Amino acid sequence: MKPLVIRSAIVASLGGLVFGFDTAVISGTTEQLKAYFNLSDAYLGWAVGMALLGTILGALIAGKPADRYGRKPVLFVIGVLYLIGALGSALAQDIITLEIFRFLGGIGVGGASVCAPIYTAEIAPAKVRGRLVGLVQFNIVLGILLAYLSNTIVRAVVHNPQVDWRWMFGVMAVPAAVFLLLLFSVPETPRWLMANGREQQGRDIIGKLTTSPQEAQFQIDEIDASLKAAENAPKVPFFTKGHTKVILLAFAIAMFNQMSGINAILYYAPVVMEKAGASTDAAFQMSIAVGFMNLVATMAALTVIDKIGRRTLMIYGSIGYLVSLGFLSGLMFYYENALKGAFDGTSSVLVLVGLLVFIAAHAFGQGSVIWVFISEIFPNRIRGRGQSFGSLTHWVFAWLTSTFFPPVIGGLGGGVAFAVFAIFMLGQLIWVLRVMPETKGVPLEEMEAKLGLTHDPNDSGDPLAAKGH
Repeated sequence: MKPLVIRSAIVASLGGLVFGFDTAVISGTTEQLKAYFNLSDAYLGWAVGMALLGTILGALIAGKPADRYGRKPVLFVIGVLYLIGALGSALAQDIITLEIFRFLGGIGVGGASVCAPIYTAEIAPAKVRGRLVGLVQFNIVLGILLAYLSNTIVRAVVHNPQVDWRWMFGVMAVPAAVFLLLLFSVPETPRWLMANGREQQGRDIIGKLTTSPQEAQFQIDEIDASLKAAENAPKVPFFTKGHTKVILLAFAIAMFNQMSGINAILYYAPVVMEKAGASTDAAFQMSIAVGFMNLVATMAALTVIDKIGRRTLMIYGSIGYLVSLGFLSGLMFYYENALKGAFDGTSSVLVLVGLLVFIAAHAFGQGSVIWVFISEIFPNRIRGRGQSFGSLTHWVFAWLTSTFFPPVIGGLGGGVAFAVFAIFMLGQLIWVLRVMPETKGVPLEEMEAKLGLTHDPNDSGDPLAAKGH
């Protein structure tokens, strides 16, 4: 594998690192923001969820620019949004200003969830595509761990609740700036170039990405074949009968991903620990353990995702979800009801154990599979919009769970919250066993046949046929 392939995949996945950092950095600030701006539980949930509203918009709008202007220019815009969001959040003087800049950063996160996996999938050879696209997920969880570490260090060094939350947000500007600078060192994807009339440039880049003339020609022939199949469909409608199967697959995996409760738990990890009886300092340190487990389990998954496949990982992850969420729900019910909320050091350790099993199950299953799976299943002619749809679904449910988690856990208790997540994960296990296909090792150009998709008459590209949609 050429160094340029690895470098391009790593640079694109750095967008995932800032994505993960932005996702988790808020966890260290929630209680301080609540006190500093005098927020209720419900308004805190709204303020935290504002970034997720941005991700919804970013996921919704990123697909078309990525298809029209290229993957690399959109990644550059995403980096600028990351930088502006970090600096603006750090300097905000009121809650409205903070929400605006968190919203802008969220647009970058949503856009990255669309563009980074597409970019890497179109750069990588099929035999290692899962591992290289999985680098996006690896850097997301690395970013989460770095955010937890950064928050703990800032808290220890600054030790001033009035300003340390500003430093927690501001630190994110550093990886955002590095991402922007490194983007200048990578090429546009050959698939996008060849699809947009820049065939020679695409061929030249393929030559730099492949290890032999034979491999280069094979990749060129595959791309040519897929483009010829779609050349009469420049305005293919997305929501057609022929695309129903992949649309439902993307919706299901994205919805289940967030209904596990992963983002709610990542956003409020220190709060959950404190409610379970840990001190504030211990809660921050425990959140680092959660982030570290996330990283280790993701690394383990990436070593086997192209060997045992996406579906097998999802089965293991689903079982782990049910065990950990059932344990956490039962534990919370016991302490909240039988012991009347008498949480202590033992309860906080037990909750930490449950959260570690939960995060391991997520990282080894859903976390490592979702972006690989969604980037693979859509036909070339609608891949950008398909990735956008999957990301949009993911972020809508992320917003729902994260916004309503504080009032639910505050009003009904952790037992109810974790029980709801467990019920959804039972549904996920049934879906994986009965519906989810395996996609490992299948070239993107052959995926449509593998999934047994049918061509809708409107897929012909006939503008008159498309008008009905």
